[in-house]
Amino acid sequence: MSGRWRFWVAAIGVVAAMGGTYLLTRSPVGAAAAVLPDSGAVPGAAADDSSRAPHGVRVRVEVLNASRVRGLARRATMELRDRGFDVVAIGNSGELRDSTLVLHRSGDKEWAYRVARAVGGATVELRPDSSRYVDVSVLLGATWRPPPGPFRP
Repeated sequence: MSGRWRFWVAAIGVVAAMGGTYLLTRSPVGAAAAVLPDSGAVPGAAADDSSRAPHGVRVRVEVLNASRVRGLARRATMELRDRGFDVVAIGNSGELRDSTLVLHRSGDKEWAYRVARAVGGATVELRPDSSRYVDVSVLLGATWRPPPGPFRP
């Protein structure tokens, strides 16, 4: 009986390993990790570069959730990083807002407008602050919703 037991355990192990290998190489998650599409092929991505970070420039962004809706800062961080922005800080804001506000802190003011377009349109204000290590701050309001896209756990 122990010989049969070993046979079935080995057979199940081989089938599980083959199935796992198949899923990793054939699933959309495995395929997306292997080949990075250009911005035109990404669902929900803009065809032009006006909502992306300038090529070769590091734009440091701070994303703050200014609402009671959980997870907004994390979702906005993923969206901004997909568009080439360097999100260096995320967290919650001390103030609550309905609409999203983008604050130009330092650097080129066009960067703040690019971030505003990347988060789906927001008001941009000039509020220089040399004590922060960011170029742009984003205060996500309660009405902000992430653009439709692939599910990410």
